[in-house]
Amino acid sequence: MVPQWPLLRERRVPRVTLGLIQETLPCQEGQLQEHLTAGSPPVPTCDNLHGSNVLRMSSGFQIKPKVAVQKSKTSPLPCSSEPVIKPQPRPSDKLNPETIDPFGVHSRQPSTFAAIYAKGGIPCRLVHGSVKHRLQWECPPETVPFDPLLVTLAEGLRETKHPYTFVSKEGFKELLMVEGAIEKVIPLLPRLVPVLKAALAHSDDEVFGRGLDALVQLSAVVGPSLNDNLKQLLTNLSKRLMEKKSREKITIALQKLEQYGGKATVAIIKSKIPTYCSITS
Repeated sequence: MVPQWPLLRERRVPRVTLGLIQETLPCQEGQLQEHLTAGSPPVPTCDNLHGSNVLRMSSGFQIKPKVAVQKSKTSPLPCSSEPVIKPQPRPSDKLNPETIDPFGVHSRQPSTFAAIYAKGGIPCRLVHGSVKHRLQWECPPETVPFDPLLVTLAEGLRETKHPYTFVSKEGFKELLMVEGAIEKVIPLLPRLVPVLKAALAHSDDEVFGRGLDALVQLSAVVGPSLNDNLKQLLTNLSKRLMEKKSREKITIALQKLEQYGGKATVAIIKSKIPTYCSITS
């Protein structure tokens, strides 16, 4: 057999790869000649060009080494292609909704009625009883000026928080029950009708119910004097009449408006609600 030793002598050292160059050669200027041996392949040299290390092969080809980047375990790379996973809502979030701090700086401003009530502009207070609540007037209701108190109480019908809801509803009712209220209420009708219309147009069912009761109470006091402004109020009633839950209550209210307003009221109601049946027919 022919010995293999001569073939081993003629084999050349494999070409040094870029990874081996980066790991084994420190690239110090002036320390490259010790790596050169007779018959060895070209090895890279290192020149310091303007402060940056460049690997230069003996054939003239230059290779810049890769800069090691330390990856942080806590902060991901900004150019990461992985999709951002949003946290899923927990079932307990529905049971614990975010609430507004009433004592915070950015809390909601109080309404006009609430501000007047807090300053003592309403001459009555709520008295909590064991069975039901009642109002305590600071002075007899007969001596209280209706202007602007009655309009203010009508604006409070749109409130949705206690005790404003009770004070406005009962205060409006008790003022209309005093002796000689008709002479005090009729001059205020142009200001009361827009306020009652806003209560009847409210999306809250309880606010709508309080506005409807106040309209019937007002009609019982002023009678036919309300007919001139009745069309403005019937527009919202015709819309609510399509709802089954409010149909019976609105029908009873329309019958009372006809009773207090007389025959002329029937024609006004039918002009806005053609399906209305008169109590006299």
